[in-house]
Amino acid sequence: MSDSDDIDHHGPIIVFDAMCVLCSANAQFVLSHDHIGRFRLASMQNETGARLYRRYGIDPANPDSLIIVDGTMVLRDSAAVLSIYAGLGWPWKALSLLHLIPRALRDPAYRALARNRYRFFGKRETCWVPTPEQANRIL
Repeated sequence: MSDSDDIDHHGPIIVFDAMCVLCSANAQFVLSHDHIGRFRLASMQNETGARLYRRYGIDPANPDSLIIVDGTMVLRDSAAVLSIYAGLGWPWKALSLLHLIPRALRDPAYRALARNRYRFFGKRETCWVPTPEQANRIL
């Protein structure tokens, strides 16, 4: 099986910024609350994450969104975030009701937060590193 097959055929992958305090906290939240192991994660700082960003037209050096890649489907912006919470099951799935807010309102708010994530939440000195128990979920 090629690396591409592993990426494309084993469930959703969340590609995130491991230097961002908010983004890495969200990654840790997902790993802690995804009890069935639905999601895998890849940071934009590693080759897998950077390759996925480039595949979908995002510059890994200056991303404007986290993405979820599931086979050939990609979600970004607020749809990606809400999909994560929907995939975690109850009670987090209740947050997916925010889909009722029009995307034309959700996405600009998401993008403003994404653009200012370092200013609002800070930047790590080093990338977040998973625990040994979490390592099999990180690409």
